[in-house]
Amino acid sequence: MADFDVFGVGNALVDIQTRVDDSLLERLDLEKGIMTLVDDAQQAEVLGMLNGRTLHRCAGGSAANTVVAMADLGGTAAFLGKVGNDEVGSFFLQDMRELGITIDVQPAAAPTGTCAVLITDDAQRTMLTSLGASATLTEHDIIEAHIKAAKYVYIEGYLLTGETTKAAAYRAMELAKQHGTKVAFTASDPFLVNMIRDEIWDLITGPVDLFFCNEQEAKSLTGRSDPIGCAAEIHQHAENVALTLGEKGSIVMHGGDAFPIEGVDVDAVDTTGAGDMYAGALLYGITNSMSWRQSGHLASHAAARVVAQMGARLERKFTPAEIDAFAKMD
Repeated sequence: MADFDVFGVGNALVDIQTRVDDSLLERLDLEKGIMTLVDDAQQAEVLGMLNGRTLHRCAGGSAANTVVAMADLGGTAAFLGKVGNDEVGSFFLQDMRELGITIDVQPAAAPTGTCAVLITDDAQRTMLTSLGASATLTEHDIIEAHIKAAKYVYIEGYLLTGETTKAAAYRAMELAKQHGTKVAFTASDPFLVNMIRDEIWDLITGPVDLFFCNEQEAKSLTGRSDPIGCAAEIHQHAENVALTLGEKGSIVMHGGDAFPIEGVDVDAVDTTGAGDMYAGALLYGITNSMSWRQSGHLASHAAARVVAQMGARLERKFTPAEIDAFAKMD
């Protein structure tokens, strides 16, 4: 029996979240709602501009947020991401372990990566990411025993932007196939799809068993304008597809069937981590005896709940009774 529901592999970043107005994004010449990679010096300059604002700090990164969602729902999870031998790295490790997430990694000499999450009044989040130590992850860091002990390996697409991190991602998928562990992969960001569209298609038609994407990523990947058509085309190549549509809900494809999942009406406060939360809740469901439809409904409600608050961590966690109600849905 697997020891972990999910073993996540991704960038280990400490999220630093704060509210800003549009004028700061204009000063920084940032496109709203998009993740931008910056170097350590640029990140230090941006963080300096945030002095005096209320800041919230937590362990983050796309895959890390997803395994945190798993843990919050009662699932078992492990995570692998590279941190530095510094206070920020120690914070990351402690934060994850206090949530019951297994993480074993040899710290790097580089500083721990950070992600400045700038949240505007329209609930859009614009991210500036300094990868730091997370970019030093290599295939030699992959823990085969953790992959063998997991039901799913979850890979974030951002890893494909670096040579050594890409090698780590491919090694994790290779080991998963050797040990009969399912592979889930998230497209991560529209810019990534635009940059390596053919490579993502190769993964979808190859080792990936479950593909996560949002509407913009799906349209970029397929060239189609209709989300249902996008999901259907991707499903011709991937066994399982979860395509999120923001407030309109999502489409889950499994076994040739399409499950339209309703959106949940909430007042959006912060969209940070909504896709990560959706992925974590869906993965929790399918690894804990829920049907794909039931898992989709749980994921939709979990994403809505995180959008209605600040930050990527659930302030109001799901109770066992609430989770059980989703497991009993028709």
